[in-house]
Amino acid sequence: MERLTWLLLILLTSLSASAAKIKYPGRKTYVYRYTLIDKAHSDFSLTQPRRFLSHKSLLRRERQGLTVDSTDLPVSRAYIEQFKQHGVEVIGTSRWQNTVLVRSTDTLLLAGLTRMPIVVEGRCVFASPDSIDAPGAIRWNVHENFNLWDSVKNDRYAGSREQIESLGGIRLHQAGFTGKGMTIAVLDGGFQNYDRIPALQYARIKGIRDFVAPIIPDTEGGKKKTKKQANAAPFHANDHGTKVLSALAANAPEVMMGTAPDATYWLLKCEDPDTEQPIEEDYWTMAAEMADSVGADIINSSLGYFDYDGDDNDLRFQDLDGKTTFISRSASMLARKGIILCNSAGNAGMGQWKKISVPADAHDILTVGAVDKRQRLAAFSSIGPTQDGRVKPDVVAQGTSVTLLSGRGTLVRDMGTSFSTPLVTGLVACLWQAMPEKSALEIIELVRRSASHYNEPTNIYGYGMPDFWNAYIK
Repeated sequence: MERLTWLLLILLTSLSASAAKIKYPGRKTYVYRYTLIDKAHSDFSLTQPRRFLSHKSLLRRERQGLTVDSTDLPVSRAYIEQFKQHGVEVIGTSRWQNTVLVRSTDTLLLAGLTRMPIVVEGRCVFASPDSIDAPGAIRWNVHENFNLWDSVKNDRYAGSREQIESLGGIRLHQAGFTGKGMTIAVLDGGFQNYDRIPALQYARIKGIRDFVAPIIPDTEGGKKKTKKQANAAPFHANDHGTKVLSALAANAPEVMMGTAPDATYWLLKCEDPDTEQPIEEDYWTMAAEMADSVGADIINSSLGYFDYDGDDNDLRFQDLDGKTTFISRSASMLARKGIILCNSAGNAGMGQWKKISVPADAHDILTVGAVDKRQRLAAFSSIGPTQDGRVKPDVVAQGTSVTLLSGRGTLVRDMGTSFSTPLVTGLVACLWQAMPEKSALEIIELVRRSASHYNEPTNIYGYGMPDFWNAYIK
């Protein structure tokens, strides 16, 4: 997951150096990603898309004049069975990229599977580490009330006013556009106490899924299934996603409001907190595909990658072309499925890398950088351009001293492109609610055109700070 600031990086590094270590659970395990030759012998057909896509997903495509194509077809079950016959475990697939994730303790077996006639290419994307940091105790208790000094009497937006007003969002809300009818999928690393924080009690959570430790049952229609806290622990172990969700969905008048309080949300965990390896690109892709299949209109991703464990898989600047990395190829497909991706630019601005991470380099998305309250670029905000010369970031929003809710329900202020991104995402939902006839690509262009530097874009500010009210009225 992208690191929030250079100062936080130093702090975390010093803390982790002294943190207790434990053995990674289980035997030494490896995961390979296999790209398949085709989708022959499929149980599904493009003439019956309702068998593999929801009605809402198909309506989204129909509204934008988009058709279902072969990338939408699930991976061939017959091919999956061929892998299972070798005694390995299939842990995931990507229909968009026609790949299979296979896990085993036998590296010779996994390497040998690359010679199967149905396989175009195989690559190791995960090797379990010898040890990991010992997990800390999850803080399940939440604050039922805010401090008196957190509230601003007679100001509905209170601490969140400036971050929303700077984007023209309050005027859009006042016109009745608060995200109602729009569905946002939040891809992140953990959503601590999202279902217990009072300021999020009115959030319309349609469902949850953990792609890293898939032991959490789905929820439907806002009715959460009963589960033991032990089983929920991986989903609740980190509050980064809770903070992101609060910037979108919080509803605590006179304390803070989110940018799309009336939208519907899917919470999808696809970040592994224990390691940083290429398999996370697969987790992200599977989460994005699920968002598509359930009918999400917008994806908020405050995640980014460039520096993996070890040196063999680290990215190079030439990889930032929107089509080289697995995750960016997936992200570049979203607009063609009728979905808008808002992705954080990254927080590497003060490090050696400095550039955006992936999938922030993807085509036809909104990559979001960070500025301070005076609209000066935040020092940590990653910059462009992409390797093929496209302007990045696309837009910027307030990313320092952003008003958020912690995983315990307290009002906090944090910084990072992780938190400038949901400010934009929520208002994209409000704008699209106001202009439902527009396509994903048209909304993306409207947001860019509304921005302060549209006529003179740079690879520091991109097209600048968008004004969603002006995007609506012009």
